[in-house]
Amino acid sequence: MKKLKIYTDGGARGNPGPAGCGVVIIDENNKIVARYKKYLGEQTNNFAEYSAVILALAEAKKMPLCQGLEIEVLMDSELAVKQLNREYKVKNQELAKLFVKIYNLQHSFKRVSFSHVPREMNRQADLLVNQVIDEAMK
Repeated sequence: MKKLKIYTDGGARGNPGPAGCGVVIIDENNKIVARYKKYLGEQTNNFAEYSAVILALAEAKKMPLCQGLEIEVLMDSELAVKQLNREYKVKNQELAKLFVKIYNLQHSFKRVSFSHVPREMNRQADLLVNQVIDEAMK
C-alpha cells in the first residue's frame, strides 16, 4: 500500500452545536480499509472539518510503513481545503491550533494533499458524522 484516499467530513447541528467528524480510508484498489467517527461536543462546523483531518491523519499514521504513504485528503469544505493548501490564511485562533496539528501530522507521510470534492462524493464520511451526532444526542 503506497497511496491512500481519505474522505473526511465534519459538521455541527447549529453553528456552534453538537458536532462530529467522520473519516473513510480507501486503499489504492478502491477498497475501504477503515472508517472512523468521533463526537466533538459543542463546536463549529469549521472546527469539526479540521478535527476530521486530524483524526484521519492520526489513524493513517498508525498504519504500517506510514512514512512511505502518499495521502490524498478529500473533503467538501472548500474553505478548509484552501486554508490547508495555504491559499487562505487561518485567522481564527482555535482553527490555527488545529492547523498546526495537521501540519505536524503531515510530516509522518511521504506526501499529503488536500482536495475539494462535491458533497455528493463525500456521502460516506457525512453519514458517519450524522451517526455519531445522533448517537451522542440519544
